[in-house]
Amino acid sequence: MIFRLFRRDPTAGTIAALYGAIVAQARNPAFYVAYGAPDTAEGRFDMIVLHLALLCRRLGRESGAGEAPARALSQQVFDMFCDDLDHNLREMGVGDLTVPKKMRRLGEAFFGRLEVYDHALAADGNAELAMALARNVLNESEPTMSARRLAVYVREAVRRLDQMPLAALRAAQFDFPAPDAVATVPETEP
Repeated sequence: MIFRLFRRDPTAGTIAALYGAIVAQARNPAFYVAYGAPDTAEGRFDMIVLHLALLCRRLGRESGAGEAPARALSQQVFDMFCDDLDHNLREMGVGDLTVPKKMRRLGEAFFGRLEVYDHALAADGNAELAMALARNVLNESEPTMSARRLAVYVREAVRRLDQMPLAALRAAQFDFPAPDAVATVPETEP
């Protein structure tokens, strides 16, 4: 019975690899230089949340025999995100009594954005998605060319994730599109 405490979780490496891929993609300088995401703690948080939301959305869409393992995987990646946030808040000097309040607000921000992005991705075209990204990632009141370009990137990331078999995701064998390779958006697009 006590040996269960020392047993390694066989999925820990996969969870770390998935979360690592999210963080690495969110740190890509192109998002801050070419797309105009704020290069601040909040801007980096928003980019991590965006990519985490896309992965969780994909895992949440799994059905049939893969549904339970996909949801468990999504929860484990989210849990690692929360552990990372908690650690970072404490590293930034946030007090022990304040951390739970901040974590609750950050968790609410994640789930709110997940819902907004999911709704915007279900809509036709990129106008609603560009508006959501402008508000939540770029801190803009109206979508600019950067928000529209980020919407094109997000659609491409969703397309790739949706085509990815669950087995590949469970093995952390996937990649997000290169933000520099995403086509530019014509000036006339709404």
